[in-house]
Formats: sequence, C-alpha cells, structure tokens
Amino acid sequence: MRPEPQEVMPQTSILCSGVLGPSGSGQAPPGMGERGGGAGGSGDLIFQDGRLVSGSLEALMEHLVPTVDYYPDRTYIFTFLLSSRVFVPPHDLLARVGQIYLEQRQQLEAGAEKATLKSFSAKVVQLLKEWTEAFPCDFQDEKAMAELKAITQRIMQCDEENGTVKKAVAQLTQSLLLSLAARSQLQELREKLRSPAVDKGPILKAKPPASQKDILGVCCDPLVLAQQLTHIELERVSSVHPQDLMQIVSHMDSRDKHRCRGDLAKTYSLEAYDNWFNCLSMLVATEVCRVVKKKQRTRMLEFFIDVARECFNIGNFNSMMAIISGMNLSPVARLKKTWSKVKTAKFDVLEHHMDPSSNFCNYRTALQGATQRSQMANSSREKIVIPVFNLFVKDIYFLHKIHTNHLPNGHVNFKKFWEISRQIHEFMTWTRVECPFEKDKKIQNYLLTAPIYSEEALFIASFESEGPENHMEKDSWKSLRTTLLNRA
Repeated sequence: MRPEPQEVMPQTSILCSGVLGPSGSGQAPPGMGERGGGAGGSGDLIFQDGRLVSGSLEALMEHLVPTVDYYPDRTYIFTFLLSSRVFVPPHDLLARVGQIYLEQRQQLEAGAEKATLKSFSAKVVQLLKEWTEAFPCDFQDEKAMAELKAITQRIMQCDEENGTVKKAVAQLTQSLLLSLAARSQLQELREKLRSPAVDKGPILKAKPPASQKDILGVCCDPLVLAQQLTHIELERVSSVHPQDLMQIVSHMDSRDKHRCRGDLAKTYSLEAYDNWFNCLSMLVATEVCRVVKKKQRTRMLEFFIDVARECFNIGNFNSMMAIISGMNLSPVARLKKTWSKVKTAKFDVLEHHMDPSSNFCNYRTALQGATQRSQMANSSREKIVIPVFNLFVKDIYFLHKIHTNHLPNGHVNFKKFWEISRQIHEFMTWTRVECPFEKDKKIQNYLLTAPIYSEEALFIASFESEGPENHMEKDSWKSLRTTLLNRA
C-alpha cells in the first residue's frame, strides 16, 4: 500500500558560486581596452583578481558605454542590462547612455579625425544592437523607443549619406520592429489559448459518458506522451524572457527606493508557464479520478508513473514534477484500494528523485547530470534540460534575499548580480533548444484542451470511487453533497 504523502513546502538552496569564471568575469577582452578599475573614490569600479565586483551605479553605466579604444565584454553587457532594471527603468538607462555618448562625441569632435569619430559611433550602434536583440521587450515602452530614436539620430549625424553607420542603424531598427511585431502576435495568440476549460465535474455521480475519451484513448505509449509534453514545455518556456525572471528581484524589494517597478500587467509569461504546471497536475488527477472501475484506475496510475519516468529520462523535470504532484493531490492519494493494486516501485524511485529533504538534493544531482549531458551532447535529444520552474524561481528569489543590492560604501553589489545573471543565462540556454521529437497535434490538442475537474469535483469523483474511511472524510463528503444539492 502506498504511504500517505506529506505536504512539504519546496525549499531551495542558493547555488551561489560567487564568481562566474572567465566568461563572466567582467574583464575586457584582450585588445579591447579597459575602463575604470580604480579602488578609490565612490565613482570607481572595484575589481578583485581581475573581476568586477562592485561600483557606483554611475560608474557601472559608464562602463557599459564604449570608447574609442574600449568595448565592454558581452557578459558584462548582458549582466548589467539585466540587473540595472532593479535600480533604474530601461528608458532612463538609455537616456544616460545617450548623454555619455554625446559627451564623448563632443570631446572627439574637438580634435579627433572623422574616421575615429565614425569608429566610435559604430561601437555605440553595436551596443544598441546587442541591447535590442537581448531585451527587445524593453522597447515596447514608448519612452524607451523615443530615447532609442533620439540617440540613433545623433549617431547618424556623424556619418555620410548611405554610410555604414546609417545602414547599421536602419538594420537595427528594422530587426527590432519585426521582433516586437512577432512578439505582439504571439502574445495575442497565447492569450486566446491561455488556459483549458475547467470542468465543474459531476453533480454527485462521477461516471463520464461512455463516448468520452480519456488520455489512454488518445495515447497509450508513455514515451510518446512524454515527448509531446516536452514539446509543450519548450514552446511555453520559450515565452519566458530574462527580464521576466528579473522581475522576481526588481519587483520584490520594496525597501529599495530606486527599484524599477514597471508594469506587471503587461507580462504574462511567468504566470502562464506556472499555470501550465498546475493544469497538467490537475489533468493527471482528473484522468485518474474520473475512471469508474478500480482496475482501469490502477492502469491509469501506472501509465502516468511510466510517463513521468520517461520525462525524467528525457530531462523534462518540470512535467515529471507536475505529474507527481497530480498523483499526490489528496483526491488521488486517498484512493488506497486503487494504490494497493499499483506496482509502486517505479513511483518510489521517482519520488526519491523529487524528495524535498536536504533542499531537493536528489533532484539537483539529477539536474546537474542532465546539464553535463547537455553540454557534451552530440544530438539534440541529449541537449534537453527543463528544470522544475517553481524551484528555479525560488532559487533566484532566495539568492536575491540573502545578498544585499548595495554594499556599506553605497556601491552596487555586482558580485550578486553576476550570479543571478549566470543562472538566468543558463536557463535561457536551455529554453533555446529545438525539440527533436515529431509533433502530434491530436495528442497535444487533448493535453491542452481536455476539461479538468475543479478541486471540489475531484473530491466528489474520488469519494464516488472509494467511499470515505474516517470521520474527517465523512464530514467532507457530507458537506460536499449538501453544497451541491443546495446549488442544484
């Protein structure tokens, strides 16, 4: 007999390495020059062993802008553009970049050759190009778009007609507009398909019509279903962008007077992806509870156990956790007569991998193994890593909470933001993997649109399958019946 599950709030460890390594050190590449680096005044940047660890916000902004003989490291560009929104809105940062550019340009115009000025302007265009490609959603804001237009117009003034700088600006603008248009269309489509219908369930009887399909009538191969779940996961998670994840930090610390508040109403990606997890859990519970005969319920449970195991083998930990969560919901977990017929050895292994003790140590070990496999992969199948999203979000949150944004001297604690950026960058690398499995529209349509029972309906169906066994369950069942009869 399967033991009663315990409800445990997920806790996550802080996987903080402190530094990012050579690729994320903040050091300028050889030959690209260096900017800042003193250890004195409040506006200086502080380096430890060649790594940028802190600096005033103004110094960090200046470090972002190229000079004649300096261009910032790409990891610094990504990290600062990502983390700066904690302190200043993107449109204000863009305005400051424009000011710094103008100040440097005026100095160059006083004595430098035209070719030098043009080379400097081209570097600033390259910076803007990297910004618009990495964070195009920043420019959905009219203020940011106005600042971009203002700075590019200033840049083009130093170039001749049909010059290379003007062409680069035109390409940048066109690519950005296309990207924003595509994202807008995708958002509209996702809003239409935002969540499946919620079936209010039966009034008192949980018996579905004989013609009504269940998941086994659509797909009876656990591997195929796991592959289709992976398709959906990669499609859904692709809508999550770095700045969405940074909201976990930038919209949480109410004590920081400089934080970027933004408009949370415009971002649905985190909520939508979290909703998918919940819908999958509820779908699993619905598929089990709606089955009338115990033998068929047993088969359904064993099927989902096999699907979860295939998800684990693929590297799709999010779907695996959702399936396990669905089977651990009280209406399913209480079906002791059904569970007594289930061969639970495989399920016990899965629960061991997702054991919350020691901060999900077993899961993190499996995730690390999948990550290493992905890094050494020879095929796209081996590249798939889909972490448990809820735990990933909690990692970012706790990393933010245990490290301050500012040091005692007022400097930005950039060491903290290197680590947050590293984890987000790694997550984004996983989301860009192309799914190698053939898409089955019929199966996906069922997974995304099949009616799911509400929590109330799940309990009714569960009690109809196996009656209440103790006083608490009997009281719950009596209360449900009374509520539904009054409602009818």
